[in-house]
Amino acid sequence: METFDIKAREWDNNPEHHERSKAIAEKILTSIPINTSMKAMELGAGTGILSFLLKDKFEKILLMDSSPEMVRVCQEKIVQATVTNLFPVLCDLEKENFYTEAFDVIFSQMVFHHIRDIRSIVKKLYLMLKEGGYIAIADLYKEDGTFHEGSFNGHQGFEPEELKKVFESVGFKSLSYEPCYSIQKTIGTVRKSYPIFLLIGSK
Repeated sequence: METFDIKAREWDNNPEHHERSKAIAEKILTSIPINTSMKAMELGAGTGILSFLLKDKFEKILLMDSSPEMVRVCQEKIVQATVTNLFPVLCDLEKENFYTEAFDVIFSQMVFHHIRDIRSIVKKLYLMLKEGGYIAIADLYKEDGTFHEGSFNGHQGFEPEELKKVFESVGFKSLSYEPCYSIQKTIGTVRKSYPIFLLIGSK
C-alpha cells in the first residue's frame, strides 16, 4: 500500500496540515484576482483541506490526487458536508494525461517535491490552463534532507529561482514567489523549521 494511502485516514487529525493550508489559502486569495465564476483544479489535493478552504471563492474545484484512499476520504468529506462544487478525481498526472476543460486557476501545496520530472508536469499544467489563467505552487525551500524521515526519492525542496526558470521555460509569465508558511518538526531532539514559498504565475 502506498504511503499516502496509509496516511489518508489520519491526515486531517494533524493540526499542522490545517494551519499550513489556511496560510496558503490566504496567500492565494491575496495574490490572485479570484471570482466565483472561475473554475479551479488542485493538483495532489489529498483529503481536500486546501480546496475546502477555497470552495466558496470558485464556481467549482476539481481535486486531483494519485492516491485512491486520499480520494476516497475526500469524497466522504464532500458527501458529509453536502458540498456541491468540489469534484475529486483519481489521476496520476506523472503517468497520465488529463483534460476535461480548461481551468482559470491551478494550485497545489507540498506536491512538487514528490514529482520526479518537474518540467513534464509543468507543461501539462500549462495546457490545462485557460489563456490568462493562474498557477499557484506552494512547496519547500531547499532543505538539508532531514524533512522526510526514512527513504525518500523526491526533491529536497527547491531554490525558488530555479523552479521559476522551469515555469518560464514552458511559457508561464509574471512569475513571483514569497514565503508563506514554516513547518516545525522535531528531528531527533532538535526542533527545526522548514519554510515554504508560494510561486505565482500566469499563462
